[in-house]
Amino acid sequence: MAGSKILFGQGGTQDLDLTTVVGFLICWILVIGGMAAGGNIAAYYDFPSILITVGGSIGAVVISHPSDILKTVGGAIKNAFFSSDPNLLGMVQTIVSFAEKARREGLLALEGDVAELDDEFLRKSIQLVVDGTDPELVKAILDTEIGILEDRHSANKSVFDATAELAPAYGMIGTLIGLIAMLGNLQDVSALGPGMAVALITTMYGSMMANMLCIPVAKKLAARSSKEILSMELMVEGILAIQAGENPRIVEEKLKVFLPPKLRHNLEDAQKAERGEK
Repeated sequence: MAGSKILFGQGGTQDLDLTTVVGFLICWILVIGGMAAGGNIAAYYDFPSILITVGGSIGAVVISHPSDILKTVGGAIKNAFFSSDPNLLGMVQTIVSFAEKARREGLLALEGDVAELDDEFLRKSIQLVVDGTDPELVKAILDTEIGILEDRHSANKSVFDATAELAPAYGMIGTLIGLIAMLGNLQDVSALGPGMAVALITTMYGSMMANMLCIPVAKKLAARSSKEILSMELMVEGILAIQAGENPRIVEEKLKVFLPPKLRHNLEDAQKAERGEK
C-alpha cells in the first residue's frame, strides 16, 4: 500500500445525486404542470404574497439561528444535491488488511500507512492506536468526535426544519392580511372572488416552500448524516478490535454487521476471487 493514497470513497470527489435532482424535477414540474392545466398559471403569481411568505420565513429563521449555522446553509444544500457516500465495503477491506498487518508485524507497523489514508477520521484513529493510547481513551475521543459531528449535522438540518415549520405559518399570516384587506372593501362585490384568491396564494406559497423544498432537503441531509455516522462507527469498531489484537477473521465478522446484505455478498465474492474460487 505504500506510495499511494488509500481511498474508499469518503472525503473524495462529490458526484451529482440524481435521486435528489430527479425528485425535485418530478415534484416541481408536475405541480406547476397541474397549475397550468387548471387554468391561467399567471393567476398563481402574486409578488406581495412572495414577500410576506418567503421574506417573513427567512427573517424568522435568521432570528432563530446563530450566524455560524446560517453560514453553512449553502454547503448543506450542496450536500443534498451532491453525494460522496462512504464506501463501506472498501473500509472493511482496508481495516481488515490493517488487522492482518498488525497481527504479523505489530501495531507500530501501521504508522507508515497513516499518511496514506484519505479519510481523516480513520487516520486519526490509527494514529491514536499507534501512539499507544489507552483503548478506553481512544473510544472516548472518537465517540466525542462522532457526537460533535452529529450535532453539527443536526444544526445544519435545523435551518430547513425551522423554515418548513415557519413557512406555512407565514402563509397563513399572508392569508389573514389579504382577508383583512378584502373585508375592508366589501362594498365592491366583484372584487371578493379575486381578493379571496390572492389571500389564499400565500398559504399555497408557504406549503410549497415547506413540502417541495425544505422538508425534502432536511430528510436528505438526515440520510446523509446517518450514512456518515455509520461509517465512522464502523471504523471505531474496527480500530478497537485491531488494538485489542483480535484475529482478522473476527475483525471482519464484526465489521460485516455494518454492511447491508448486498455488500456482504460482494465482500464474500471478492474473497472467493482472491482465493481463485468460483
